[in-house]
Amino acid sequence: MMEWTKTLLPENLKETFFLRLFGLTKVPLLFLTAPKVLQLSDERCAVQVPLNKLTKNHLGSMYFGVLSMGADCAGGMLAMHHIRKSGKNVSLVFKDFHADFLKRPEEAVIFTCDDGLAVKELVKDVIASGERKHLPLNISAWSVSRPNEEPVAKFVLTLSLKARG
Repeated sequence: MMEWTKTLLPENLKETFFLRLFGLTKVPLLFLTAPKVLQLSDERCAVQVPLNKLTKNHLGSMYFGVLSMGADCAGGMLAMHHIRKSGKNVSLVFKDFHADFLKRPEEAVIFTCDDGLAVKELVKDVIASGERKHLPLNISAWSVSRPNEEPVAKFVLTLSLKARG
């Protein structure tokens, strides 16, 4: 990690920078959605995706593909956090995906995943065993102005990890 980022940038800004850099270099469509990391800890990740010309559908609400990318970011950032902390080389993919779209999100959306401690244990198990292991992650999405109301969507993404060389 670049040394200056350890002291000059707040943690959530640093994680947003790395998420967008990953998007720019590996998944350009992710970069275009402009995700922002609001919180990243051992237990939780929260990512916000804006509603704008690139992220909304013909009805003015967030496009379901963008909602799926936000869920991917929340779960993926949590897994990457624990993989980085382990110092080991672990590959990360999502094996399957389930989504329930409950309401039309007509503003920015916050995606949260609170399965961090289970992800931490999965990373340890994968490194110890050398085998591929899976874990379903629960991700919820809320309209930014109504975080305490019913979510606009709920997702279950199965995280699949394997230690590499």
